[in-house]
Amino acid sequence: MSGTGNGEVGAVAFVEIHQLYGRQSHLIDEGFAAEWAATFTETGEFHSPSYPAPVVGTAALTEFARAFFTAASTAGEAHRHVLTNILIDRIGEDELAVRAYLQIIATRIGGDSRLVRFTTVTDRVVRAGGQWRIARRAVRRDDSGGSGAGGDTAA
Repeated sequence: MSGTGNGEVGAVAFVEIHQLYGRQSHLIDEGFAAEWAATFTETGEFHSPSYPAPVVGTAALTEFARAFFTAASTAGEAHRHVLTNILIDRIGEDELAVRAYLQIIATRIGGDSRLVRFTTVTDRVVRAGGQWRIARRAVRRDDSGGSGAGGDTAA
């Protein structure tokens, strides 16, 4: 992603991408693991330095989301993904590059909220079966010291 935009994204695609990201956040936060995994392609990839290895494919993504929700519940917390500053560039007719800031907030049930992580996500989004799906997500933690310029440092 150049930061200056590779191609125009129309209003319809813009709204569809915002809906995809909003849906994703609600699904993982509310424990709908299989539905969250279905927002990725069948061979979708999730790369994050917060986890020991990339997560690839529907079954692994489902288990990843299930474990995320279970860990929060076990800790007596509600976790929320807050995605902002979404930047969308068209790569091709059915391919987009999307970058956004992601905060993960944890709220202890009956208690205070705290910022768990502040990250930048860089996604390759493709149209599959008439729907936008994430083919590859790379997460860069802000505490990693990288500026994010020039590529993905999470893989």
